[in-house]
Amino acid sequence: MRTGLTKQEKTTDIWFDEKDPLIHIRTHNTALKKRLLAYSRRYPAICQQTDEDPETGCMEFDVEKGRLSFRLTAFYSEERRRAASEAAKAVASNLTRSMV
Repeated sequence: MRTGLTKQEKTTDIWFDEKDPLIHIRTHNTALKKRLLAYSRRYPAICQQTDEDPETGCMEFDVEKGRLSFRLTAFYSEERRRAASEAAKAVASNLTRSMV
């Protein structure tokens, strides 16, 4: 969708405070919008779409606190990356053999 906004202007804002039981999310990110929309349809009691701007492609949602998490991931060393690759190849190889 062409919105006339630059990539820098297409932001995702997540805000909450200690008092309000909701997390407010405003995003232009297509993947996040799809996930939040699906989640709001599946769990309407804890996630609601509150606004949509078709001109800019922005959507807003309210989500109950405790339902959204942030995941910080550690840097993969070359050794860890190689071990993960070998493990994935072994699993794929076992799946291929079991299908034959």
